[in-house]
Amino acid sequence: MNDKLTVKGMEFESRLWIGTGKYKDFEETARVIEASGADVVTVSVRRVNITDRKSANLLDYLDPSKYKILPNTAGCYNVEDALRYSRLAREAGVSNMVKLEVIGDEKTLYPDTIGLLKATEILAREGFIVFPYTNDDPVMAKRLEDAGAAAVMPLGAPIGSGLGIRNPYSIRIILESAKVPVIVDAGVGTASDANIAMELGSDAVLINTAIAGAGDPEKMAEAMKHAVIAGRLAYKAGRIPKKLYATASSPLEGML
Repeated sequence: MNDKLTVKGMEFESRLWIGTGKYKDFEETARVIEASGADVVTVSVRRVNITDRKSANLLDYLDPSKYKILPNTAGCYNVEDALRYSRLAREAGVSNMVKLEVIGDEKTLYPDTIGLLKATEILAREGFIVFPYTNDDPVMAKRLEDAGAAAVMPLGAPIGSGLGIRNPYSIRIILESAKVPVIVDAGVGTASDANIAMELGSDAVLINTAIAGAGDPEKMAEAMKHAVIAGRLAYKAGRIPKKLYATASSPLEGML
């Protein structure tokens, strides 16, 4: 299916984006990314040493002609830190894209949406391609879009929870009003969750913990790949309406 995802003029073959945290080593990370079929890989600027090319570095395991590196500001709890690490990644030549996280609470890891909006406005003015991680609030999603976000990334559930898409109706409202891509980020636990996100009409899904924490991360990565493809196809095909009562699949006309 020729159905590429386009963001700011950039085309991506896969609608599964993948994170790189929580793997046992760089070798496993590279194998899992390969199995996933993803071409966007998000890497924490703060937690992974991607700016010092003299030491062991995840980027050494990723072919830049094959993967688009998306630096993220995971672990940043204020606007100043989020801005600093975004600029650091760009100055190091990693990317002018950033998955922007401004975390507001250490226990739930819910985003600080006020700080997120401010950081989005600043980075967009500075020429960054900003992908803000936000809650599933349609009003905030629209404000982030208006602030210059290249896409919005609402959570399906808290980071690493594996609870799946807790509020599909909010995601649908975001999808109906957004004029930029909507990428569900956080909360996916297994392949069926990724499938639901795509069946709702999401443009892509970003997954980390559900793959990295699986008993066999490579198999789970492949499962997620197929789930995203299936969900996208189902969305494009259009599901039948739900009914309370049965409808015979075979017509009664012509029966003996």
